[in-house]
Amino acid sequence: MSSPIVQAIKQISEEKNLSYETVMNAIQTALAAAYRKDFGNKNQNIEIEFDPETGAMKATDVKVVVEDVDLEALALEEEAEKKAREEMIARGETPPMPSEDELKERFNPKTDMMITEARTHKADAELGEVLRLSLEIPAEFGRMAAQTAKQVVTQKLREAERQMIHDEFKKREGEIMIGTVQRREGRVVLVDIGRVAGIMLPEDQVPTENYRSGGRLKVLIRAVQLGSKGPEILLSRSAPEIVAKIFTQEIPEIGNGVVEVKRVAREAGARTKIAVWCPDGSVDPIGSCIGQRGTRIQTIIAELGGEKIDVIEWAEDDMQFIKNALSPAKVARVELNVEIKTATVFVVADQFSLAIGKGGQNVRLAAKLTGWVINVQQEGGTEVVSSAETPVEEGAAPVVVEEAPVEKIETQIV
Repeated sequence: MSSPIVQAIKQISEEKNLSYETVMNAIQTALAAAYRKDFGNKNQNIEIEFDPETGAMKATDVKVVVEDVDLEALALEEEAEKKAREEMIARGETPPMPSEDELKERFNPKTDMMITEARTHKADAELGEVLRLSLEIPAEFGRMAAQTAKQVVTQKLREAERQMIHDEFKKREGEIMIGTVQRREGRVVLVDIGRVAGIMLPEDQVPTENYRSGGRLKVLIRAVQLGSKGPEILLSRSAPEIVAKIFTQEIPEIGNGVVEVKRVAREAGARTKIAVWCPDGSVDPIGSCIGQRGTRIQTIIAELGGEKIDVIEWAEDDMQFIKNALSPAKVARVELNVEIKTATVFVVADQFSLAIGKGGQNVRLAAKLTGWVINVQQEGGTEVVSSAETPVEEGAAPVVVEEAPVEKIETQIV
């Protein structure tokens, strides 16, 4: 039967969802801190080997063998550097930080041992060799040392748990998860996505959505980073990638690769244009996305809070793609200026306002989707409306275009 210490370690491992080795490393680091508190000195690099079955432990001072150094000359050099830094700070200048290589080259009495001294412990010691010098444990740890060990264990376990959560969610960047709105903190919304609460910044929120506590919604894991207080999982409802991901989930033909999502242009909360394509032409890509009597597209619209969605067919030919992108308007003809990548689109009178859209939204999204500046002109008329001159309406999220292939689209602890 395992010892009580082993059982306790296994219990902690299960509760924290950490490996047995991670908990053991935390304990050994804590014991090293306790030894340093009661029996060690600042120039010892202490490591502890702990046997949880018997409770026995072994202390060692770990040193790397380096060349002999003149300590007096080194002290004078460090004093000169310190004085130079102080003078630069007094002049209001920022002193340069030493490089990693420079720091490695300097003699550190805590981790290094000069070869002459090393050979008093081991006659055949060589440069670069790691020496482990046994240390005596003269007595049991005192109360302060035990308190230090407890604090170190708690800190190390917390760090390990945060790192594990960071690594787990880092692999899931670009995925969609179902979360529950926790609360608002200023303009930031916290969303519970399981073991952690993700952060939805103002720019990742949809202006037309109201995030009430307890509400469930699909969110995109936009980015995962490790901050000073632990993992920060940035979520998004406004990114165009979330539209492509929802289409992939809801449309079987996209999920199995028969139909491809080529590009997405979005003004979150207002309107999205999504370009789809079937490589072999055997399936109607638009019909697949719309579904019988619009059932499929209505499900996606409901998931996006009523946001309008235009599903258009992608075309390799720029002229045809621009015509498609201006849907639902019907285009009479298109003239392309390839050098400046500008398209002049001609429409009949009753299609002019439809091509432009409310506040220029239709032509603006079409331009973002195709990558061309689009000028809309009425046949026989002189008025021209350019996509470059139609700013995004106030309160709308900025338009972002995601190029194909879609496969590339892929905190805090609660």
